[in-house]
Amino acid sequence: MGDAEIIPIGTRGRPGRGTGKQPSSAARSLAPRGKPKPAAKKPSPARDRATTETPAVVADPVLDPSREPVIATDPAALPGETPIIESAPVIEQPAASTSPLVSPATTTSRNPLGGIPSKDWLAAFQHAAREVFGEQWEPQLARFLAFLRRRVTGDYVVDEYGFDQEVTQRFFMAALRPIAEKWFRIEVRGIDNIPTDGGALVVSNHSGTIPIDGLMTMVSIHDHTGRFLRPLGADLVFSMPIVSSLARKGGATLACSEDAERMLRGGELVGVWPEGFKGIGKPYAERYKLQRFGRGGFVSAALRTGVPIVPLAVVGAEEIYPLVGNIPGLARILGVPYIPITPFFPLLGPLGLVPLPSKWLLEFGEPIRTDDYDGTAGDDPMLVFNVTDQVRETIQQTLYSLLMQRQSVFR
Repeated sequence: MGDAEIIPIGTRGRPGRGTGKQPSSAARSLAPRGKPKPAAKKPSPARDRATTETPAVVADPVLDPSREPVIATDPAALPGETPIIESAPVIEQPAASTSPLVSPATTTSRNPLGGIPSKDWLAAFQHAAREVFGEQWEPQLARFLAFLRRRVTGDYVVDEYGFDQEVTQRFFMAALRPIAEKWFRIEVRGIDNIPTDGGALVVSNHSGTIPIDGLMTMVSIHDHTGRFLRPLGADLVFSMPIVSSLARKGGATLACSEDAERMLRGGELVGVWPEGFKGIGKPYAERYKLQRFGRGGFVSAALRTGVPIVPLAVVGAEEIYPLVGNIPGLARILGVPYIPITPFFPLLGPLGLVPLPSKWLLEFGEPIRTDDYDGTAGDDPMLVFNVTDQVRETIQQTLYSLLMQRQSVFR
């Protein structure tokens, strides 16, 4: 048997058996599978010279977007080899660089307010305090800080009914005063009929769909006499969580004979609106027509304590929310006396809750004295009825007189 011809696999052989450096398919199937070893790149002579030689002068690199990559062409390179693409030489920045660029770490860690001078901070604070407290902002700010300190430490006084005089004067009256002076332009008459001290009972008509007339009466009496009116509120007022707390802090209490008599004996100025929800919920067609004054419980309290009764007539409140309709079914579901319908509510949504800027007139009548009666006069039903009717007729006649005197609803 003759010698067989040995043909190396993957070398120069016959066509179809693997040529050059590429192995045949049969040889590739015999080789074990694995991760191919990456081929070492041939270093570029130009790059070696760039890294070994130190430039005489180091300058900032100029970035030229139009510069094309350099392709090294070596005449000695073997045919079939892939040319190496050479990029521009990388020059490192020196350690002490005077470049105006700031590193991102320095930019993010810098305090953005650190560069504002302290005098600018002080000027801004003074301007804000002047806007809030007025030109005399220093004593006002001192009183406000003292108020906050008392609130934090609990060093303030609240009476047995929950009345907070400081909160009422500083916040409630301050909030209601612009409405009374600028929006309703309230004119007060007969303020001298209110006693300067001691107990007294102010009896007023009730109107306006929403009981704003009670709030305006409170701020008007306080601004003209310095006294706080202690309103007697309905049960519904004290059944609502937020409203109940605000009413207690503002000086209101439940409309019952026991609380009324205790306040009057304590020298308080008590306010009552005997019409109740019948007065504020009556249609606009029945405006300024007084409803029934209940059973005269306020008169009994005045007779037992011997305090004067001051009748009050309010004109202008009927026009702030002209009541043209009601939704009794929805009112029963919600547990409220009525759901008002006005020309603007609910047609305009929340905008319809803004009261119309009518002109208000408040006239306090001559006091009706009760100190001539003994302590048992409050138990006489005929006497209570007669005094109640006298108070009601006095207020009704005063309303008619004021309506004839006013020129217009809004001026």
